[in-house]
Amino acid sequence: MSTRILAGSAAAVVAAALSVSLAATVAAQPVTATIDATRVGQPITRLVFGGFMEPATTFVWAEMLADRKFFAEVTSKPATVQTDGFGRRGPQRRWVPIGADSFVTMDRTNAYVGEWSPLVRLEAAAPHGLAQSGLPLRAGRAYTGRVALSGAPGARVGVSLVWGPNPGDRQEVAIGTLSAAYRVVPLAFTAGADTSDGRLEIAGTGGGSFHVGVVSLMPADNVSGFKASTIRHLKELGIEIARWPGGNFVSAYDWRDGIGDRDRRPPRRELAWNGMETNDMGIDDFMTFCRLIGAEPYLAVNSGLGDAHSAAEEVEYVNGAPTSRLGTLRAANGHLAPYGVKIWGVGNEMYGPWQWGHMSIRQYAEKHNLMVQAMRKVDPAIEVIASGATPEEASWCYIENRQFNTFEGREKVSEPLPFAFGSSQDWTGALLATSADHIDYLGEHFYGYPNLVVDLAREQFVESDEPLALKVRRLSNRVQFKFEAWDEYVRRMPHLKDRAIRFAFDEWSPRNRSVGSGPAPASHPMLNPLTNALVYHEFFRHSDMVGLAVATGGMGGVASDPSGEAIGLRLEGQVMKVLHDHFAGALPVAVEGRSPQVPAKGVVAIDNSARPSGSPTYPLDVFAALSPDRRTLAISVVNPTEAPQECELNLTGVEASGPARVSQLTAPDSPAPAPPSPGMGRFGGPPATVAHSTLPQAPRRVTVPPASITVYEFGMK
Repeated sequence: MSTRILAGSAAAVVAAALSVSLAATVAAQPVTATIDATRVGQPITRLVFGGFMEPATTFVWAEMLADRKFFAEVTSKPATVQTDGFGRRGPQRRWVPIGADSFVTMDRTNAYVGEWSPLVRLEAAAPHGLAQSGLPLRAGRAYTGRVALSGAPGARVGVSLVWGPNPGDRQEVAIGTLSAAYRVVPLAFTAGADTSDGRLEIAGTGGGSFHVGVVSLMPADNVSGFKASTIRHLKELGIEIARWPGGNFVSAYDWRDGIGDRDRRPPRRELAWNGMETNDMGIDDFMTFCRLIGAEPYLAVNSGLGDAHSAAEEVEYVNGAPTSRLGTLRAANGHLAPYGVKIWGVGNEMYGPWQWGHMSIRQYAEKHNLMVQAMRKVDPAIEVIASGATPEEASWCYIENRQFNTFEGREKVSEPLPFAFGSSQDWTGALLATSADHIDYLGEHFYGYPNLVVDLAREQFVESDEPLALKVRRLSNRVQFKFEAWDEYVRRMPHLKDRAIRFAFDEWSPRNRSVGSGPAPASHPMLNPLTNALVYHEFFRHSDMVGLAVATGGMGGVASDPSGEAIGLRLEGQVMKVLHDHFAGALPVAVEGRSPQVPAKGVVAIDNSARPSGSPTYPLDVFAALSPDRRTLAISVVNPTEAPQECELNLTGVEASGPARVSQLTAPDSPAPAPPSPGMGRFGGPPATVAHSTLPQAPRRVTVPPASITVYEFGMK
């Protein structure tokens, strides 16, 4: 049975919804939710709880030094102000000379890795070298690293970790006699004090000169190069699938740069975000990361500047037998057994002119087919995600890019908004028409501004004056439109009924911004958590069509202290964890009610759906599911209003047994404006807690707090 039946008749819901006042935010009487456990849908895939990382070396990596392979010149000149790249990677620390600039030059003739390496000329007494500051250090914490050096025998070089201004606020590792050949020397330090401005110095005196090839510094408790605390909290979060290495980044990424000796992997100019990529975290490292957090790997291949041959070789490196050409290379890199990666994404947002390698859909559909054919020739068992975009996504991105000059703006398109099915902007429709045999999942992205709504006449976003209950539904309405789009594609192409194509929502997240030039307006602290909960509810309701989902801010559900140390889960992270712990693999059951959802403002096929998302229990959203063994029932009640709400829970086809366990998320005691979602694997924000309690029996009538997410779970006879 299709779980889409669980939402009831679309026409009936729309008709009823129109009779409800748009301004209503509080039910006039208790909301009634009838839960029919005899009407069971397909299991909710565990892969709906995904996390996303971009670019290749990400914020889960434990490296403390920026530019450890000296991509940029070592100089005391002011750093060039970055005017593009959208600031997504933040300011980068840099290496500066110790002593006069003239004593440090960038040598291309004896580079250890990349284009050049620093060459330091020495004096007998005055130290010369290079240093990097801004390192967060903790008293008593051990740090390990290494440095590759070459130089004249008369050079006396030391590497120091510095945590204060006094002569004793440092620890030095003295390097022995150098030679013309680079030698890798291990480093070990213990910080003597807390500081946010620690410094690593590589300096020498004596005669001649020395080269610095590469240097690394990590906390000693790193796990295979990853931050130990981050790994622990990401595992707690419940991420079941991890997408890597992007994102826009992948369209100019060469996977071959990220294999082999980590210190010899070349640093590259990073084109998508106008930065630098060290390539420290490559395929083998990502596979280790997935093993550490217990997630299935999802690898994206470059269909922008990349080609079918490179994609096929990547599949062979990852999944090929150790006797194959690329499998032999993998084995030589220390990984004998094939990884057996099943999920492969072909490209990222290739519909967008901001994407490296963007081309017309007519050309790209052929490229997609060629790439998939080559990849499946290596491993026929792989499942492929196509880079799609329904007209709604294309229309939304068009307005966003032109209004906010995102990705350097976008050219004017003559076709009217919203873009029509079958138009030149219907990327998903064109792929389904020409490439259905080469698609297992439609990769669809959706973002949204809960505080903003589309004004079609002006073709731009404007501030929304809606109540919280409707703002938080803006993203889940976009999810609902994806399923409406699928129905339209099937109507146009009936043969799709027989195809087992599902959706892969492999990027999604709420965003927060102002339509003006100032900062984003203050918003309710539960705006994003409630938005995310409703999106998950919509995924659950359509479990027959959702193959996987990867939250852009999924990795960013981890809270951190100012030093970047993971210290818990943010509100958004707790939403994912609570819903994961109760609904991963669960069996959705029907939820009926007499209160249809109210339509939100917006334009259908841009930032809205024809039928409002959610259960017919306005203003609440109620979802219920049986555990895989059918021994327990979990009911999730989202109250997106700013007032308490009462709800009657009527059970059909099931008899409750024993006490009920309750997990509840509410606004923090001292609410502050919700920060922008960290996104793309960044961490930040304060940790949040879940209130757990027990009821003596399954509840029949509950009162849920304002702006809350509550899950009730109980056994059944």
